[in-house]
Amino acid sequence: MPELPEVETVRRGLERLIAGKKIESADVRVPKMVKTGAEDFQLDILGQTFESIGRRGKYLIFDLGRQVLISHLRMEGKYLLFKDEPPVNKHFHLFFGLDDGSTLVYQDVRKFGTFELLEKSQLEDYFTQKKIGPEPNERDFKLKPFEKGLAKSHKAIKTILLDQHLVAGLGNIYVDEVLWAAKIHPERLSNQLKKSEIKRIHDETIDILQLAIKKGGSTIRTYRNALGEDGTMQNFLQVYAKTDEPCARCATPIEKIKVGGRGTHFCPSCQKR
Repeated sequence: MPELPEVETVRRGLERLIAGKKIESADVRVPKMVKTGAEDFQLDILGQTFESIGRRGKYLIFDLGRQVLISHLRMEGKYLLFKDEPPVNKHFHLFFGLDDGSTLVYQDVRKFGTFELLEKSQLEDYFTQKKIGPEPNERDFKLKPFEKGLAKSHKAIKTILLDQHLVAGLGNIYVDEVLWAAKIHPERLSNQLKKSEIKRIHDETIDILQLAIKKGGSTIRTYRNALGEDGTMQNFLQVYAKTDEPCARCATPIEKIKVGGRGTHFCPSCQKR
């Protein structure tokens, strides 16, 4: 699943490709993906312009001027822009014909992606209801609220970092990376962490996600950015998908376990229970 760095990279690519372009046609081939109703969606979006593309956590936010389109890529979603007629592909599900003759296509092998067309006045409430935490940067992600949130939780630290409530954008790859960097076992209970350990998790979350944005995200399996390019963060991962490889700090073989049903990579020596 694309995590925050990958979604931010897609956002930047889309900003370059479609900002300022007007929507002249819309074709939804898989209606269930549009949670606000496919028929109204196809009509309401006509004549609006992709004024800018934003992001909140793992959600893309297309500012259309009058309304906003919220897109979640889920497991396999990606955007492609074709200058000419798009080729036939059974995994192409949404088509936006633009005023320069190009077509923006949403591709999704699993059909898990979602779209919601909202009035701008609904945007703040939308993310409040989703309980999406602060963005993982120094301005928004404050240490004290993070400490308080963890102190109230009896969940494993990996599980609570994945649920998006205390900080937005972390997924399976980067939680493993953050906990390795902070030397915290993924099954440690959140309310049993020391303040010094929480600070390490906080700081590493910011540093690792910002680095991943700079590197264009991690290309693992099918991820590509909006320009069809691979990310390079996979070359800097220290623990994710490195089962049985030596830990970069101590050379102990990396192990893989399940935490909350998710495959989890850690060093049994550096990240003691």
